[in-house]
Amino acid sequence: MSEHIDKSVDSRGVVVVGAGPTGLLLAGDLAESGVPVTLLERRPPGLSNLSRALVVHATTLEAFDARGIAAPLIERGAPVQSLRLFDTAVVDVSDLPTPYPYLLVVPQYETEAVLYERLERLGVRIRYGTEVVGLRQDADGVTVTARDASGTREERAAYVVGTDGSRSAVRSLLGVEFPGHTVVASVMLVDARLSQPPQARIATNTDGDKFAFVAPFKDGYHRIICWDQKHAKAETEPVELSEVREILRETLGTDFGMGEPRWSSRFHSDERQAEHYRVGRVFLAGDAAHTHSPAGGQGMNTGLLDAANLSWKLVAVLRGRADDALLDTYESERYPVGSAVIRGSGLLLRAAEIKMTPARKARNLAMHFALARPAVNRRIGYALSGLWISYPAPHGAHPLTGHRAGDVALDGTPSRLLEALRGGGFVLLAPADLHEAATKAGVRAPGVRTAVPADGGPVRLVRPDGYIAWAADAPTAEDVAKAIAAATDRRRPER
Repeated sequence: MSEHIDKSVDSRGVVVVGAGPTGLLLAGDLAESGVPVTLLERRPPGLSNLSRALVVHATTLEAFDARGIAAPLIERGAPVQSLRLFDTAVVDVSDLPTPYPYLLVVPQYETEAVLYERLERLGVRIRYGTEVVGLRQDADGVTVTARDASGTREERAAYVVGTDGSRSAVRSLLGVEFPGHTVVASVMLVDARLSQPPQARIATNTDGDKFAFVAPFKDGYHRIICWDQKHAKAETEPVELSEVREILRETLGTDFGMGEPRWSSRFHSDERQAEHYRVGRVFLAGDAAHTHSPAGGQGMNTGLLDAANLSWKLVAVLRGRADDALLDTYESERYPVGSAVIRGSGLLLRAAEIKMTPARKARNLAMHFALARPAVNRRIGYALSGLWISYPAPHGAHPLTGHRAGDVALDGTPSRLLEALRGGGFVLLAPADLHEAATKAGVRAPGVRTAVPADGGPVRLVRPDGYIAWAADAPTAEDVAKAIAAATDRRRPER
């Protein structure tokens, strides 16, 4: 193979390494905002990611809605409003305050397909079969050395984002540590038809060593996740149906008449978090930044929300509306979320691994009665769905600052906040007589939309990722103008 160097320089652009869900969403956001983006993927064309992720939660669906791509994903999935945990304990998410009060069970490749279709509409092409082998940065940008079938070339960009999975080449080249440990050595994934599917649409149970989870896809197949800690096998070993059937019978009482699988895989599950999400002009997101057990189905969702948080900040800096310090808030906001997800999934896993029969019975009984209380059920639903996530607010800020805005009903067109957020930019929710303040601030705050909330409430300035940047109960027009300027123009004053 001959080697050639092709130096293409675009100091305004971003190189995204890894075309999984996180990278696809991030690249789409950048492209939609007019930022030049190069998307590199080590896999050859036509080779899909393993279909490990299968649940898209409410907060992620809201993020998709704000990009106009929730509906096509929902069409490909199966909404499930409750799941059974530990024998008879049931988590019900049907009354959560969101347009999407359910878990959407959908294979990861379908989620990727929706995100890829968006990229195609935006004219972004993925460079498959391209491995990143070098990375160096300076005060003005980053140079990525990439190798493909034709040789070696260099890509120059303002910023690089590694979304290239738990074995991230970007993270390795940065020298960022990824401390943690393996928590489950041999997780089996199977997609198969069941002749006698469970009554609970999502069912899960454990006897301590063995664990099983069953959920339906829209096409009639079911996803089965299971393991047996006493008989863990190497990841290279094929999944035997007899193993899966035995685990199902011993944990859920039946193998549900499981037929031959259309797909199966075996992998290990780690709990790890990168020491930093940012090193200079290079960022880590998704599994490159954090991994954890499959308990709670949080992995892909957390990565997608990483991308939603980072993308608008990169756009603001590259368009000259913010200085580089805004990008530090990506790590300060998302690192604690990653830590909390690792803790939460870890607690679920530890609960599932209780081995003594009396302790398991006590756990099951405690969970049954706890989840029978609406307040506890709602709290667990918030944890699963991502609705709990909020970001730090300045001292003395309104209590809503930093919290998710939700899908607010609006007077006029568009009729919902998530529709108003499409295309990026901030949205001011305020009475009509205060919108003049946004107009006055328009020169310094291009792209700020204004909308009148149908239910009144505090005046809110909503960030492009759907979180509240500023709020006040009865502000003056001058207050609103100052808030818009402060939130949307993050440049340091010249001295």
